[in-house]
Amino acid sequence: MKLLAIDCAANLCAACVYDAATKQELGRSVLDLGKGHAEHLMAVITEALKASATDYAGLGAIAVSVGPGSFTGLRVGVSTARGLALALKIPAIGVTTLEALAAEAAAIFPGRAVLAALDAGREEIHAAFYDEMSALAYGPAVATLADVVAMAIGSSSVLAGTAAALVAASAGRCFDVGPQTATADIVTYARLAVAKGEGERPKPLYLRGADAKPQAGSILSRQQN
Repeated sequence: MKLLAIDCAANLCAACVYDAATKQELGRSVLDLGKGHAEHLMAVITEALKASATDYAGLGAIAVSVGPGSFTGLRVGVSTARGLALALKIPAIGVTTLEALAAEAAAIFPGRAVLAALDAGREEIHAAFYDEMSALAYGPAVATLADVVAMAIGSSSVLAGTAAALVAASAGRCFDVGPQTATADIVTYARLAVAKGEGERPKPLYLRGADAKPQAGSILSRQQN
């Protein structure tokens, strides 16, 4: 089976085609955008398909990063994955950014527990803890820096994600550290999706509400007839 993986959770707009039978990546396309995923994602997917000598008819599943991450990016990525899956009559499989980062850290430090932590601003951390068998033991959840530091010290875990350096500095001690990025490599999402298999339809993992909210004073009252 060939699987298309999509990631719009952070600054990257990324896609790759992965062969589950041979466990090989066949082709990819990655743009470092910051914003504008909606305008570029379909072109990125087309380029990844071209690089892998694959077309839509040759796909057996779609994988997508579901967050936590960019509010708009997640919506773009997940809606595209679900739309393609519906049109092609194939499953869409969601993978969180935290489990993908943890998987990469576990590959560097096998047999170790991993604390994946993303700096969400506002003194909040988006965190998830995976035990020595890579089983989810905590989260994904919004936590304070103090709580994450206590968790890291208590478990002597490997750190991963954009908050790794912050956690280590606040703890005042050294930790083994995996990737310190906001998202994992695109092929990591593909591999994890193959391992997970078909489940519930993916949906964005929003651990807090959108920053942009309507102003109460600008809402017009409904006209009475």
